[in-house]
Order: sequence, then C-alpha cells, then structure tokens
Amino acid sequence: MQDNLITAAQSAYAYPLLVKQLLINSVSLYGDQEISYRGQMRYTFRDFRGRIGQLASALTALGAGHGTTVAVMDWDSHRYLECYFGVPMMGATLFTVNVRLSPQQILYTLNDAGADVVLFHPDFAPVLEQIRGELTCNPRFVLMADGQDAPALTLPLAGEYEALLDDASPDFEFRDFDENTKAATFYTTGTTGDPKGVCYSHREIVLHTLASATSLCSPREGQRMHREDVYMPITPMFHVLAWGIPYIAMMLGLRTVLPGRYAPDALLKLRETEKVTFSHCVPTILQMLLQSAQGSAQDLSGWKIIIGGSALPPALCEAALARGIDIFAGYGMSETGPIVSLAQIPPGCTPRDRAEEVRMRCSTGRPVTLVDYRIVSEDMQDLPRDGKSRGEIVLRAPFLTKGYFGKPQASEDLWSGGFLHTQDVAVMGEDGFVQIVDRIKDVIKTGGEWVSSIEVENLITEVPGVQECAVIGVPDAKWGERPMAFVVRKAGAEVKAEQIRDQLMAHADSRRISKYAVPEAERITFIEAIPKTSVGKINKKQLREDAA
Repeated sequence: MQDNLITAAQSAYAYPLLVKQLLINSVSLYGDQEISYRGQMRYTFRDFRGRIGQLASALTALGAGHGTTVAVMDWDSHRYLECYFGVPMMGATLFTVNVRLSPQQILYTLNDAGADVVLFHPDFAPVLEQIRGELTCNPRFVLMADGQDAPALTLPLAGEYEALLDDASPDFEFRDFDENTKAATFYTTGTTGDPKGVCYSHREIVLHTLASATSLCSPREGQRMHREDVYMPITPMFHVLAWGIPYIAMMLGLRTVLPGRYAPDALLKLRETEKVTFSHCVPTILQMLLQSAQGSAQDLSGWKIIIGGSALPPALCEAALARGIDIFAGYGMSETGPIVSLAQIPPGCTPRDRAEEVRMRCSTGRPVTLVDYRIVSEDMQDLPRDGKSRGEIVLRAPFLTKGYFGKPQASEDLWSGGFLHTQDVAVMGEDGFVQIVDRIKDVIKTGGEWVSSIEVENLITEVPGVQECAVIGVPDAKWGERPMAFVVRKAGAEVKAEQIRDQLMAHADSRRISKYAVPEAERITFIEAIPKTSVGKINKKQLREDAA
C-alpha cells in the first residue's frame, strides 16, 4: 500500500499557527487603524506593533523568555491587549489572573501557574501586598499605572510598565516555534476544590479565532461582525481571553475601544462618543446598561451585543430589542475556547412573530465552524433532533483545551470517551438550534419528573416587576426535591409570591411546564441581589448554602 502523504519540497516552509500570524495582515493593511483607551489615549495598529516589540524586549531584560509565565492583573486596557499578543509571541505564557477571586485563590493560582513576572494595576497592589509572603513562585513585579503617581509599596518593583517600554527596543525579533507551545492560561472555579488551570496553545487560539470569525462574519446582515464595526469588549479580559473576540477584532483590523474598569454610565458614554457597534457581555452587565440608559435619549440602535456566561432571559432580550440593540446569545465554556455556538438567525429565516424571534436569539444557538456538536444520552447515543429529547452536550473541535493543568484525573473526566463533556443538559431542534435546559448538577428531580431550573427562571422574569431570578432544588421529604425561587424585584415594584405562583400555575395548566415545577409560596423568597461568581454567573452553590 502506497504512502499517501504529501511530499514537500526541501525548501518548503512548514508555516506554524502562531498568535503573531493574526497580526500580519492587519498591521500591513490597516496600520493606521485606531486603538483607544477610555477615549483618553489613542494610537494606531502600527504603534501597537512597536509597543508589543518593546514589551517583549522589556520582559526579556527582566529574565522572561520562552516557557516562562507572565501574569497580568489589570482592567480592560491597551496594556492588556498588548500582553495578549506580546507575551505569547515571545514564547512565554500569558496568565490572565481573575482579579475577582479571593486573595487566597489568587495566591493559589499564582503559585500553581508558577508566575515568573506579575504585571499589575495599582488597584490590585493591596492584594499582592497581602499575599506576598506566601508566594512560592518568587515573581518580579511590574506596576501598570494610568499616569498616576506610584503608590507606596513594599513590593520590590522591577519597574513601571511605561518606563520599561520607553527604555526598550521595538525591534524585537518574534521567531517561529512549535505551534503547540502553551500561549495562555487562566483558572476556572468550580463548586468544590481549588481553581483548575485551563491552558491553550498557539494553534488552538488561532484555530478558535478563525472558526469563530468564519461563523460570526458569515451572515449578510444582523448578528454579525464586519470590518467597519467599532469593537468594545465588556467581558473582562481575564475571562477566557475575553471570549477570544479581541483576537478576531485585531485580525480583522477593527477600530478597538478598551473601556478600563466597567461603570455603566462610562460604558454608555464611550458607546456614544466612540460610535461603538459591537460588544459582548454577561446578562448582569446588560441589565446594568439598560437600567443606566433608562430615561436617556441615547440611541442604542446599531449596537450588536453577544450575551454569554449564562442564559439570556427572554424578558431581558425583549428589553434590549426595545432599545434597538441587536442582541443574541453565544455559548461556550472556559474549556472550549470558549465559543462553540452562536444564536444567529439563519439567512432566509423569518421568525413567525416576536416570541419566535426572541426564542431564537435567546437559544444556545447553532454550532460554529469546525465543531462536532452532539446531544447524547448517558450511554453516549445521539438523541433525536426533535426539540424534546434531553441529553448532555459533548464536543470535539481543534481548539478545545486538552486538559487541566496538573490535574490528570479531572482531565480524563472532562474527556471521557474522547469527547469533551460540558455537563450541560440540552435539546436540539430540526433546524440545528440547541437550547440548554439546565446544568446536570442543577436539574431538579421532583415528583418523578425532571424540572429545568432555567425554564422556571425565565418564566418568573416575565412577571411584571421582577428584575432577576434564580431557581434551585431543595431537599423535600415527600418529593425528593422541590424548586425554590430567589427573586429580585425592580426598584419600587410590589411583586408578591402569589403573583409569581399564579403565573407559573397558568403555564402548568397550558402544559408548558409540569405542575411539579411550580414552587410553593413559602419557597418563593425575595432578596436584594442574586449572588454571583467572579465572572458574573449566578452562584447557585451559595444559594443552596443559604437555603440550607
């Protein structure tokens, strides 16, 4: 049998998929394109390329190099964007530190990742001062100031970011190396145990960028990104590389606005003054933006926003559409790059009515390019695409993480049977649209039936006066579990438990939900705020502890 491999010419070059390749065309073709930080400072893509050369030269002078780890603790700034490229391009690993974790968790992640250099904004100096004595990795510290005077620190500073760049050469030679080199790492927090390190190679980042861009840019209109968009991330740059979208924006040569620390009024002002047309955020941030915009004459039409991190509630989708926002959901996990599906309305598809349009926009969406996306039973058999058969989402794609750093058993569990297990329960329709109905651990088992906490949450948020809701299962001697709802009222609203229960019972009578999905009045609790995780997701672990 003949070997069917391609025989390459001796002089042919095996072109590695490296992060630096994402910049080649954008700097060449869009060198005058602008990057703005808070609307207060601006420079071009060409300047950006020079600054990442200076960053690599400065880090090399500090002893960083191929295989070392450079940690970043900053708000969404131009400096962070420079680190997205400059650090991995020199062969080092970018570690995006989740600054919303507790000091002890930040300590654990810095030690576990073996941070050699820590670049930090002054706002995070107190945390580093607190944990410095327990750092076993002995990093060098670099201050990333916003022009303010350096605070009084006991940390031994190796320098200040801008001063180090001023003294460094922009002509750093970014050489080629193995595309499987680790480019970035960050930590995902679960309900138990220490945070788990998720790593991505250059190859995985480049392939995720290309696959996501292909799906995101394909539609002729609506729910899409194109080269004339003005991009502003509103997902923290420490969170799964801001969903990988900064890499897409830079590859396409988009004018990019970095907002710094999030404040709703400031974000809306930047949206208006910088003419922002494309963003992404979690539902909590969208809710804050809409509340801040109430009573404002600002026109939000033409703003395309992807919602991820947790489900997009239909009521919130309706509110965004009413303000002219082209809102749609995306789906993924820290372990998936993250984008694996997008809720884009397909070309030629005209929703029957507004309710159908909202359902499509709030869905988990359809798989993006290169993703093998299955809904399977417990024995890994594919379930019918009937919109009813519930199973776990399992995935294969060339950009999924291969495992958790230093946790072989957790990695094997993640990849059991050769597919990445998401732990998300979903259904798939004939049109390929997927809808998550719950997390495996959040499904409520009551009265011999399985109840979707997400579905009940969405119905409760449709009750007038309800701002936000979370539903969990609590132990019950008779039924095994019963649903319990935690509800946040809108300001000034007088919502009562009986109103919520009556509305849910109406849905049960119409057979939209089971009667077992309706919580008793005493299990509908009104609270000031829903507890959130460090990345803005509903913290159901905390709610279960509170209920207990």
